[in-house]
Amino acid sequence: MNRTPRLIGYALMATAAALALALRRGAIDSIGPFPVAAAALLVGMVGVMLVFTDLMVRGLYAQVDAAKRDEEDD
Repeated sequence: MNRTPRLIGYALMATAAALALALRRGAIDSIGPFPVAAAALLVGMVGVMLVFTDLMVRGLYAQVDAAKRDEEDD
């Protein structure tokens, strides 16, 4: 397993922060028909979902590997 999904998630969260900052400064009002706040929330939520899913799956694999090692030691 590589860490690409987690890195993509971090990039999406950084993009959401940049969109929020641009909205706060008044540089951008909308992205097409959508308000910037809605786009920032959507992009940020997808990023958080990718990061947490990657971390949970890695934790699950670590638990399975530890259980296999314990079983082999007995």
